[in-house]
Amino acid sequence: MLLDRIEVITLFVDEIDAARAFYQKVFAADVVYQDDVCSVLKFSETMVNLLQVSEAPQLVEPSTVAASGSGSRVLLTIKVDDVDAVCTELRRLGVTLLNGPIDRPWGRRTAAFADPSGHVWEVARELR
Repeated sequence: MLLDRIEVITLFVDEIDAARAFYQKVFAADVVYQDDVCSVLKFSETMVNLLQVSEAPQLVEPSTVAASGSGSRVLLTIKVDDVDAVCTELRRLGVTLLNGPIDRPWGRRTAAFADPSGHVWEVARELR
């Protein structure tokens, strides 16, 4: 059994309409499915499922769903060619950076931002 291919990442969101608008604006991702409680977006070979948080318990029980604003629990990284150019575009779209662009001691230039539900995304490239 190989577990080496991520097909879907599901993010629990507070307001599906706000999340859908954010992801379409920032990532320009294609919507492959949507209904009143979710929106599935295609990112190359991976899909991101934005799921209204009220629908999440049935997927993770007996575990619980963490409250929004309780702190970061995930960092999703996107490889880019030019972190600074991406940050300029993010700012143009009205996205506030959490940090960066910054050269990290492990050899990557990164910057981070959050979606409306607090999921943190990072753009990164290897330093040469």
